Amino acid sequence: MRIRKISEVIGFRVFTDGGDFFGQVEEANLFENKIESWRIKVGGSVGAVMGGARGVIVPHQFVRAISDVFIISRGALPSGDMGFEEAND
Repeated sequence: MRIRKISEVIGFRVFTDGGDFFGQVEEANLFENKIESWRIKVGGSVGAVMGGARGVIVPHQFVRAISDVFIISRGALPSGDMGFEEAND
């Protein structure tokens, strides 16, 4: 198991455990020196489904693997408006 620095993970492509492209890692949210969640910039066809949202906050517990890509559980996908950052155009 290789330990990575947070700075190495920023920009990684994010996929669901079903193989769908979800977006890119923008930043990690820390709480008491531990990763609490990840801010993911939504991309691909997922962005159209999410109604103009730029990104989503994914709790760290939904991260399945971090290697060359990020893999998250489909259960991490928000329902309704929770967890979205609206686009400010």
